This record gives sequence, structure tokens and C-alpha cells, in this order.
Amino acid sequence: MPPASLPTNPRVLAIAILRQGAENGVAIDQLRDEELRRHRMADVRDRRLVMALVYGVLRWQRYLDWVLAEHAHHPLQKMKPLTLQALRVAIFQILFMDRIPDSAAINETIKILQAAHQPRWLTGFVNALLRAISARKTALPGPSEAEKVPWRVGLSHPDWLLERWQTRYGHEATARLCQANNTPPPLILRLNPARTNTNNFLELLTQAGIVAAPGAVAPDSVVLHGALPAVEDLPGFAAGLFMVQDQGAQLIPLLFGPLPAGPLLDGCAGLGGKTTHLASLLPAGARLVAVEPHPLRSIRLRENLTRLGYVDRVEIIPTGLAEYAHDCQKQFPSILLDVPCSGLGVIRRHPEIRWRRRLTDLARYQAMQSELLNMAAPLLAPAGVLVYATCSTEPEENEAVIERFLDHHPDFSISPCTPTLPPVARIFVDDCGFFRTIPNLSGMDDFFAARLVHSG
Repeated sequence: MPPASLPTNPRVLAIAILRQGAENGVAIDQLRDEELRRHRMADVRDRRLVMALVYGVLRWQRYLDWVLAEHAHHPLQKMKPLTLQALRVAIFQILFMDRIPDSAAINETIKILQAAHQPRWLTGFVNALLRAISARKTALPGPSEAEKVPWRVGLSHPDWLLERWQTRYGHEATARLCQANNTPPPLILRLNPARTNTNNFLELLTQAGIVAAPGAVAPDSVVLHGALPAVEDLPGFAAGLFMVQDQGAQLIPLLFGPLPAGPLLDGCAGLGGKTTHLASLLPAGARLVAVEPHPLRSIRLRENLTRLGYVDRVEIIPTGLAEYAHDCQKQFPSILLDVPCSGLGVIRRHPEIRWRRRLTDLARYQAMQSELLNMAAPLLAPAGVLVYATCSTEPEENEAVIERFLDHHPDFSISPCTPTLPPVARIFVDDCGFFRTIPNLSGMDDFFAARLVHSG
């Protein structure tokens, strides 16, 4: 929480969000929305500054810490969380935000620490440290100056992940991937074809002064550029004209091809990005069963379905897949299994993920994913299609899960993804028939999907 004695401002909220995220592990998007709503920050400029500070610090955290360590001569791990996050926010402003005077960044940081009743020696230390960095900033090497900054620092990703990617992709491709992750992505929408079309929606955005263009790959996608209001304030949000969704994610429901009239199962529905997309693709009279055990996500799922006008097509099951599969007496011709994963493929949109994940997490996720796939398999009807999907870069969560599953289920086989995709998207299918996007090559987030067919 922000210091009670200091009026809420963007820097206070940014520090509070970063502290809570580091200490509690809650998703930054959720913390951001909660804090902005709690403090009723209505000014769009202030909201943008909060987001710029939070996401900027998370993207460049390793480089910021390197600069800090070079000047502080005090172990960062011994700094109090408030001090460390306040310093990161201030240094980010000094080094990355030309429109903010260094004096404002420094003075506001000191006020925040004073309002939090930090001792005078600490505020003096922070003041001197920030002024020293400000005085030297033109001489400080930027993160891209590889000859002066350790390459791992300049790429601002953890060692374990850099080592894996370098082994798999090589140094140059790893650098490009990290640079893509460190670049703020555009906002991507998936239009609701029942309520609008691309031309009409682009005209609506133009009238609102928003720069946008059709997506290059996904059929109903629109890419928004420049400074934007909050998503809920975009034209057409309340009317259910769109859903926020990366183009790579929009392609995954298309892997089924034309959906049959029988019921469809979404075994891990989440907030409903792919669920609402599938609901829009259902033939007349068909139903979708969406399994989502988390109470808050289930509420958001229903809200999204209602807003887009598809709630009557979907039955929401508020239990886990294990409970549902145990009691289910029917089979489905189509099953989507968009499994929980490390999220390492969406780092550019959720930069905190890189600092929260550990190498040991991959085995844990793999076990969970394999279990979910094994639960879903008996629910697939003969000749049915199961689409397995993740937003992970790592083979343990992708190919390895599918290979292990096929070893134990000889009645299943891989069906190539190519025929179901738009021609422009078929370059994202590899030699094994798997669907895969890579941010630095496609401009999309990193998604993996496999199309499995039950031979019966």
C-alpha cells in the first residue's frame, strides 16, 4: 500500500505495485487494475505513467540493478523492499524517460521515502546516489552497448533462461528474442464478428482519434498503436465489439477447422480469450462446456461471455477438469486444452514472469500438463480432435508433453496444423506439424499448439 501520509500519485502507485508483485507473486496486471481502481486514478496521463514505470522497471530490472550496484556500494539484497523499488523507479526515469526532469524524479522519490517515515540517513543516501547517477547518465553505457555492459545484463533476463535459449537458438537469436521481450508490444484486439467488422470498427477508432490497422495474420484482428486509454474505455468495449487477444492466440481455435454440431469442451477456460472465440465459431445450436475452477476467473469468464453476447452458448463448470472428467458421461468431438504453463512465451506482455520463474518450475508444469492431457483423453470421441496449447517457449511443456502422451496413447496421433490455418499463418507450422509463433520472428507472442486426433 502507498504511504498513508502522501497523496496518491503515479510514482507512489508504481512503487506499491512493484513491491506487492515482488512480495506476494500476484500478477502485475491484477495489481495494477486493483490499485488504479482503489485510488480512483481517472487521469489517463497518470494511468499511463503508472504503467510505463511499472512495466519499464520490470523489463529493465537487471540493467537498473547493475547501474545501482555500480553506484551504491551496498548489497542490493540487503536493501529494504521499499528502498530498492523506489530506487529502481527513480533510475528508470533518469535513464529512460527523457520527458521527466531528473530533478522531479529525484525529489519525488525523496518525498515518498519521507512520507513512509524512512530515517534521514537513508533519504540522504538515496538523494546522493540518484544525483550521482543523474550527473553521470550521459557517460553511462546503455543496455545495448555490449562492449561496455555484460550481455546478460543488457538483455535483462535471468541467467538460467538465457543459457537455455542460447543453447537452443544461438547467441544472436537469443538477443533478438530478449530485445523483442523488452519492447512494449502493441495492443491487439479480436473483433466479435456477430457485432462488427473490420471496416466499421476501424472507422469507429478513427473517429475517436485512435490509430489502428488490421492484423497481418489473424482474420479478425486489429492492431492499435500509440497512446491509448484503458481497455474498458476503448470505443465498443461495453458493446462487446472486441476481446483483447494476441494474434498468435487468435489462431489456435482455428486449428479445429470447421466445428461439428456436437458439444465442444474447453478444459481450461481461464478468463475466456479462446473460450469466447470458440463460442463465436460454433455452428447453430451447438454448445460449449467451459471448465474453470478458480472463482474470480470464473466470474470474469462469465462477464466476458455476457459482454460479447455468447453466454447462452456456454455452460460454465466451476470445478477442475479432474472432477468434471470423473463425473462426465459423454464424449466430445472437439476438446481445447489450453493448459496452465510457465508463461515464458508472453514475457513481453507480462515482464514479471522472467523474474518469477525458475528452472525447477518446468518439471512441475510438465507434470500438471501431462495429468490434464491424460484426464481429457477419455473425453474425446472417436475421430475427434484435441488441441493442446501453451504460451511457453520451453520444450518440456510442449513437445515433451505430447511425446510422452503419444507413448502411452497409441490410439492418438498428431494431425498437421497447416490445413486449418489461413495461408498467411501456415509458416508457423514446423516439420513435426506443431504450431509455434516466436515474437522476434512473427511480431506475436510465443504460442505452441498440437492438433491430436483420436483414431478410435
